[in-house]
Amino acid sequence: MAINKPSGLLVHRSPIDKNETRFAIQELRDQIGKYVYPIHRLDKPTSGVLIFALDKETASLMSEQFRDRKTKKTYIAVVRGYTQENGVIEHALSQKHDKIADKDSSTCKEPQEATTEYERLNIVEVEHAVGRYEQSRYSLVKLRPKTGRKHQLRRHMKHISHHIVGDTKYGRGEHNKSVREHYDCHRMLLHAIELRIKYPYNDETLCIKAGLDETFNSIFSHFGWDV
Repeated sequence: MAINKPSGLLVHRSPIDKNETRFAIQELRDQIGKYVYPIHRLDKPTSGVLIFALDKETASLMSEQFRDRKTKKTYIAVVRGYTQENGVIEHALSQKHDKIADKDSSTCKEPQEATTEYERLNIVEVEHAVGRYEQSRYSLVKLRPKTGRKHQLRRHMKHISHHIVGDTKYGRGEHNKSVREHYDCHRMLLHAIELRIKYPYNDETLCIKAGLDETFNSIFSHFGWDV
């Protein structure tokens, strides 16, 4: 099963957000009347392609593809500033632990190698002052993670000073505030737009795509970008 997960929806119950009552895994079970098994994850503020298996064996086989880096994941994001036309970010990331969910985990591990490819799709300059600048510049980028570290895309874009717009953890607060005020944007602008993975029983490659939500479409309209 594949869904287009909305921003703000947790994949499953988590001690990190005890007050949350909606979870993708439970809503899908209720919708189809069957137990489902998550194969991978998306951060709560990230939207896009999320797939589940209907039995444990299939879940195990498909999860191996994520662990072995045999899947191809493509995201799009709106980031601050003008990025280069394309590039590769190779920046090792320390293992991130949540104070509650990972309280028993060791924090002494060495940083893990992490690689992200990016391609700039569009740019815009808008007449909204942010900080000391009279205008604000943004880029639309396609991101392809080659590794699967926690918060990798968000941390890598911060590393090259092109923070993802709307990211309250790794982003820039002044830009997040500006898009909320001028464009009514209250989400992180990161979307898993495509996933390629092999179906484990006949080796067929599945290409699953997820459309953009109203907020992304509204931003594209304001910025004059093609959807």
